[in-house]
Amino acid sequence: MLHGPLLGKILMFAMPFALSGVLEQLFNSVDVMVVGRFASSEAMAAVGANTFLINLCINLFIGMSVGANVILSNHIGQYNNVAIRHAVSTTMLLSIINGILLLLIGLLLAPLALRAMGTPANVIDDAITYLRIWFVGSPFFMVYNFGASILRSKGDTRRPLYILIIAGVINTAVALVTVIVFKMSVVGVGIANDGAYVFSAIAVVYLLRREQGPFRLDYRHLRIYGVELKRILQIGIPAGIQGMVFSFSNIFVQSAINSYGSSAMAGASASQIFDAYCYFLLNAFSGACVTFMGQNYGAGKVDRCKRIFRICLICGAAATLIGNMILFFGDDFFLRFFTTDAEVAHFAKLRIAVTMTTQWIAAFYEIPASAMRGLGYSLQPALMTVFGTCVFRLIWIFTIHPIWPGFEQLMVIYPASWLLTDFIVFPAYLYISHKAFMFVLED
Repeated sequence: MLHGPLLGKILMFAMPFALSGVLEQLFNSVDVMVVGRFASSEAMAAVGANTFLINLCINLFIGMSVGANVILSNHIGQYNNVAIRHAVSTTMLLSIINGILLLLIGLLLAPLALRAMGTPANVIDDAITYLRIWFVGSPFFMVYNFGASILRSKGDTRRPLYILIIAGVINTAVALVTVIVFKMSVVGVGIANDGAYVFSAIAVVYLLRREQGPFRLDYRHLRIYGVELKRILQIGIPAGIQGMVFSFSNIFVQSAINSYGSSAMAGASASQIFDAYCYFLLNAFSGACVTFMGQNYGAGKVDRCKRIFRICLICGAAATLIGNMILFFGDDFFLRFFTTDAEVAHFAKLRIAVTMTTQWIAAFYEIPASAMRGLGYSLQPALMTVFGTCVFRLIWIFTIHPIWPGFEQLMVIYPASWLLTDFIVFPAYLYISHKAFMFVLED
């Protein structure tokens, strides 16, 4: 990452990363597809109703894995093997602690939140059941994600992808058998999810145990190192809080969607999966930006940092736009995998028509925010993104939506918030990067 042409290396990093994200999303997609086609629309709505709530619970902890990626990338750029070894140990022990905390939080508080969101009576029981089963597997989910962040920090995005390919096959096979053969509905897809997470965690730990040098996971030296923990939390907590607040605002959006009934919930659930697939294309270049920027900034290579930003921005926006157009023009074809209910498909198409024509503009805040994190500035992009996407959406729900009601009108909340955040974050990156680069050049 520190030498030679950048475009090819960024693409080689980003494409497996994007496919990994797509395969992770496939876990949820399979759940929604299987129950939507072979159980009921109510079961499909129950699974989909949990999406934002699960994200709310996991985002703080996933943000810490972003912090680990940044810190490890900086250490690699500085050729500091002792610090790398300490960061690996801290990251993996932190994943176990976070997984246990996530399990407790999810089991105790999440069902209460589903009721507070106004989940319809014909959906609530299945939604709670699925949620509880999902959280049983959450510690394994954490171990995989933190372990994968270690591999990605040194440019290895292929092996996490291979793990998820096998995990996706496990998830799909178990879901189909439990739902179609044993008629287990949401219980079956929940079990399938957990089985895939268990495999992913075991596989990533196995790979780290076989690593050579400072990246090798050694149980005997597994401990929390205070210096590394502090740095991981300084980057990771703002990123995690941003994700939490983002999901918190989306819970209010979901509550507004719930008011239009279970068909609207099911349709929104299907179309949200379309969003997620395209987001992972963008997120891959965001991840590349964080990792490449972190290593090159650690090595003091300012010109490469500038080129990294431009390449990631252009590629991220272009990849997202291509994904958006494929799903927008192919909505009839892709929706057949999720539902045969005409009313559910109607609501899904309403949402797709808005989000799949505009999601690409989110690249103009996602990539600058990731670049700032790679430079060591995490709080600033978090606060700006929280205001632009989260606070704005809450204001919309409580002020604009009551006077401009309707499901289709509600969907405008997404492009409006993306555009506002672009105008806040992009200029901030230009200012902060100039400041950071001047510091390196003067030093």
